[in-house]
Amino acid sequence: VPAAWQRPYLNIFKHFRVEEWKRSAKEGDVATLTDTRLKGTVYRIRGSNPASSYLQLPRAGTQSLGLTGRYLYLLFKPLPRKHFLVHLDVTTEDNQVVRISFSNFFKEFKSTATWLQFPFVCGAANEGTARRGATRAAPADVRWTCLVLDLPSILALYLNRRYSHLRGVKLCSNLLVKNLCTSDLLFEPGVTFSEARLGDLSSRRVAPMPRELAFPVPKGEKWHDLYDYIRYGCSASHRGSEGSPRPRGKAGWVLEEPDHPLTQPVTLSRAVCDRLSLVHHITSPKAVSAPW
Repeated sequence: VPAAWQRPYLNIFKHFRVEEWKRSAKEGDVATLTDTRLKGTVYRIRGSNPASSYLQLPRAGTQSLGLTGRYLYLLFKPLPRKHFLVHLDVTTEDNQVVRISFSNFFKEFKSTATWLQFPFVCGAANEGTARRGATRAAPADVRWTCLVLDLPSILALYLNRRYSHLRGVKLCSNLLVKNLCTSDLLFEPGVTFSEARLGDLSSRRVAPMPRELAFPVPKGEKWHDLYDYIRYGCSASHRGSEGSPRPRGKAGWVLEEPDHPLTQPVTLSRAVCDRLSLVHHITSPKAVSAPW
């Protein structure tokens, strides 16, 4: 259970004052920009190869963030025509450090006892090459994305381990990043606070995206028409006894409307559906020996 200071969510960049670079580190080409569309500060990380530039939290590898929230939210946009890489170091209840990485550079899902590597498909343009085992840079029209990772479910499903806390984050090139957040609540973009109250989402531990973390939506527009929402792991309703995660039989990156939609359902294009099918296939834990 998160400590009181981590509830109801923790704005990681704000809490650790990333812009001061005292509790965080940067290497290579890391710049602070003002994004006119998002109406706020973003960090641009770029380099000749994914590992050449990065933003790292905490500053020293011997330290730990100690964040215990179930869900990790990453608000980011891959740089067009580039490869990117993200590392998350998590600690299990038996004090084992596991690295969870995702990148559009990875050709296939790989796992060891201490490292899970997930290929990330940036868009429909990647589908043909990914099926042939090749990698493809992000397409020119890649969108800002809200990526949600259910960390306890990922560890349980792939390694049969219990999650303790988030130890560290390393955001490598080539990315634009707006923010990071942890919470035990499942935030649903595109849902307003009034809709949440009417739908009684709090009883299901589901909530609207906090305003300081949300992507702006111009009047008359719809969130899902402008941005991508990719969720990996279980939904808020997939819990076992005593709040422990109960993994689905088949795992995959999920680009979707909420499990309990309050707004008009989104019609997914054939290209997006094909992309989901592909990513489901390449991240299936069928090769993992964990007894789920």
